Amino acid sequence: MPSATAAPPAPPSKPQLNRSFSIIQGHNEQRSELLDVLSDVKTKVQDRLGIVDFPLPQFILIGKQSVGKSRLIEALAGEQFNFVNGSLGSRRPTVLEFRNVQQNKHSRWYVMEKKTNKWQEHPLSEVTKIIGEAHESLGASVTDEPVYVRVESPYCVDMQIVDLPGFRDFALDKEKQQLADQIDNLVMRFMQDTRNVMLCVEEAGDAANLSTLSRCKRLDPGFQRTILIRNKLDKYYRDLTAQNINDWLNGFGDLPDNLSKFCMTLPHWKDGEECPKPFAELREDMNKQDLAELRSKGASEKFTSTIGFDNFTKYMERRIEVMFAQAIGPVLKKLKDLKQQNLEKEESMKDEIENTNPAQIVSTVRDDGRLMLICLDPRRDQYNPGITFCRLVDDRRDFVRSDAGRLTLEDELRAFAAYEEGQGADFMMLPSEDFACLDDYIDYLRNDIKVPAFDVEINGGAQFRRLMYEVEVFLRFSEIGVETKKKDVIQARGVSMGSVTWRDVVVKLLCTEALIPMKSRIRYAAERIKWFFIFQKDAVINFMLSIKGSADEQMFSSLYTKHVKLMLENEMIKQLVFKTYDDACERQLEQFMELFDNTLASTFSNPWVFLKRASSGLDNLDNGKDDNGSDDDEDSRSSNRGGDDESTDDGLDDIQLPTFEDTKKRIPMEIESRSGIETMLSHWLSSIPMEPQQIDEAVEKVQMLVLKTFSFIRSQIADQIELFAESFFKLPMMRRLEDDMSNIQMTNVDAETYKVRREYLEGEFKTIEDTLASLNECIDKLQGFALKAQAKMSRVSGSK
Repeated sequence: MPSATAAPPAPPSKPQLNRSFSIIQGHNEQRSELLDVLSDVKTKVQDRLGIVDFPLPQFILIGKQSVGKSRLIEALAGEQFNFVNGSLGSRRPTVLEFRNVQQNKHSRWYVMEKKTNKWQEHPLSEVTKIIGEAHESLGASVTDEPVYVRVESPYCVDMQIVDLPGFRDFALDKEKQQLADQIDNLVMRFMQDTRNVMLCVEEAGDAANLSTLSRCKRLDPGFQRTILIRNKLDKYYRDLTAQNINDWLNGFGDLPDNLSKFCMTLPHWKDGEECPKPFAELREDMNKQDLAELRSKGASEKFTSTIGFDNFTKYMERRIEVMFAQAIGPVLKKLKDLKQQNLEKEESMKDEIENTNPAQIVSTVRDDGRLMLICLDPRRDQYNPGITFCRLVDDRRDFVRSDAGRLTLEDELRAFAAYEEGQGADFMMLPSEDFACLDDYIDYLRNDIKVPAFDVEINGGAQFRRLMYEVEVFLRFSEIGVETKKKDVIQARGVSMGSVTWRDVVVKLLCTEALIPMKSRIRYAAERIKWFFIFQKDAVINFMLSIKGSADEQMFSSLYTKHVKLMLENEMIKQLVFKTYDDACERQLEQFMELFDNTLASTFSNPWVFLKRASSGLDNLDNGKDDNGSDDDEDSRSSNRGGDDESTDDGLDDIQLPTFEDTKKRIPMEIESRSGIETMLSHWLSSIPMEPQQIDEAVEKVQMLVLKTFSFIRSQIADQIELFAESFFKLPMMRRLEDDMSNIQMTNVDAETYKVRREYLEGEFKTIEDTLASLNECIDKLQGFALKAQAKMSRVSGSK
């Protein structure tokens, strides 16, 4: 019977726990408990719950067919059995847990029931039948899904291994070749997992011909997780001599010194005969035979620990204990992390189930939409104090950290062009026919205009400001599309030279030739603004999602996190909110164009009113002087200046609070200054001759006046496009969007979809509850084992 030996020193990161392991590791009972705890964790978490990324090591048994893998498993179990009959062999992983229980007089076999996930005891014959059928049921295919077997016996070794199907070098037909390829892929997936320690079984012989070991070397070049087992040693006795025995044990230089390697003979007898003695006794005889034979040939004591089954099991018990003891800390941490993740998922799913109650589902969708609106509207600070995502949209606010949707202006223009092309855009996409393509326009903006932040990836408010800059450039390309000809002027003037004024002629020509080019560019501006708002959805979602756990979390309502998860996890809610939002943007686009059309119509029908300039400017802040620069009122000026020594000639230092007299003088001056451009245009109108014989000169001056008037209108509109965007698009949309979100309705199809979704959520919620129960059970077991180990360590230390 193999006995345990002292384990290597435990890692310093877990001093108390590992000292307890070093004290109890010599006892089979404590070692079995450690293996039981971690095996149960693996079964519940890694296999049953399907959590692959789990820091728990395991041993996998690999090798070609007929190298003795099955006999090695029998030797570890301490008795003879055979799970798989037939030529196809095993076709799925078989997880075998061996527990040395000295109190048992006979072995006890268990199989884990697939439905209940609990161990069920069966006679060995029944276990053989169950496992054999699990393999045979696959036919000529393989699966990753394992079967679980457990044996408790006074003759077995404390360990756990995963037996994998054997590699096949030859296939008789295409079907068996496909099976061989599937087995290769299955085994290679296990070998690639760095948590798996590979027990590589080969027939004793020349080290250069070990094919399975070559596979291991490709995946584990340093042989850190490879253990070589050279089986059927008795067949190689005759090739060993006193001259080559030690070289062969060391691999003749073909095997690295750091590779853990063993050679042994496992119990065997002639075909057709019964086992000549109890299997455990025969195993011991083979072990003694190997040691005696190789010692007789001069094997060095240096290599004695690598000969025979007993030395192999001692090594495996030490390595298992060390590996599993080191895994306790990481496994416990992983379990707690998984528990926290599932608790958060359970809470989120619970909220969704409550919020998807058929009686209040519509209200939930509306709340989600209104919350998204709060993020967009900067004027709803009562709901959202501090920095909110709306500051990405409102260029007068600060920024919010959000990486979603950041674009350079080039990327933005290309994305806009692609979007409009997909929508079948019927408006001009380039500001002038002189630009051959979008690349020319982009090059112009980058190199000639030098748009600020052109090559910087930005979003939100900064992106909106840059968009307004680009739109302003676009609008300033507006020109009268055709040349104003003599016949056009005469036609606009009418039959009678005295019935229509030149002012009316200019208005007619402007409406005929200048209004349409301006409208087409306004359409571009409206589409750009709409595109900007539509593509802020991802940035809003990203911002709402990033609040949780950030430094700014306390500045925002917890509803942000709650509702954004609801939207992300429930596609129907997300689509309803997004569709309502997109419809609002589309509706506002049409209203923007309608308002602008009315504005342009009124502007071109009476440009003189539209072109009145501001009544006050920075150039007339000093109201204490008249047009000639002389003082209007010496006493008033002296009293207001307060001292010549402390004043300057210009700038803010000269500004003083006005007196009542100053105010009365200022008002007539401001009213008079409003007519600057209008006075200029009236002056030009009066210079146009009225006599029929001077029609050519009149036409030339009308043409000039039309161009000048249009340039004034174009400049005014381009200067104020941001104001129009705010007043005609953004503010009306924000004011009406809340009503839109409050009036979201679900169709019958949506309601049916929601019913299915709710049923799915209830099933998932039950699964998460089961997962949490399993995780809690595993955590309790690990923590209980650690406490017992520490208590035992304290008792031993106290007795000393």
